Amino acid sequence: MNGLIPPRRVVLSLGSNVGDRMGALQGAVDGLFDAPGLDPVSLSPVYETAPVGGPEQGPFLNAVVTADTRMPADVLLERAQSVEEALGRVRDVRWGPRTLDVDIIAVEGERSDDPRLTLPHPRAHERAFVLRPWSDVDPGAEIPGRGAVRELLAGLADQELRRRDDLVLRV
Repeated sequence: MNGLIPPRRVVLSLGSNVGDRMGALQGAVDGLFDAPGLDPVSLSPVYETAPVGGPEQGPFLNAVVTADTRMPADVLLERAQSVEEALGRVRDVRWGPRTLDVDIIAVEGERSDDPRLTLPHPRAHERAFVLRPWSDVDPGAEIPGRGAVRELLAGLADQELRRRDDLVLRV
């Protein structure tokens, strides 16, 4: 196998609630895919969502992208953080307002308890803003150890989100 990592499906969640929210999401998509190693599979509709946890703040725009990659998860994390930084991400307040958040939700076949990158994402199963767009692009998706995304989403009916068909991301 030449020492290559076999291709795996990854799920990334994008969110922004500061400044040009849609511009930040499109910038994230552009930044993630402008270098080799990450091949887009699907891009969800955009949702406007109320913040979950953290301080008082404005609504988010959220989307999910799935891709195939041979990159190790830690290299993917570095790319995601570089994209955040390039688009002005500042990490001042945990769960606070942000220009861009790129979270690695799952990497096919990988589990990790590393605090730098826990896989699958430790709170994805509690967040409609991740589950709803993910189920749009992969209706049969499952979170390892948690269950089917659609079933998990059914338990989060109290979280506000609104599909924004007037906003479309492109790879």
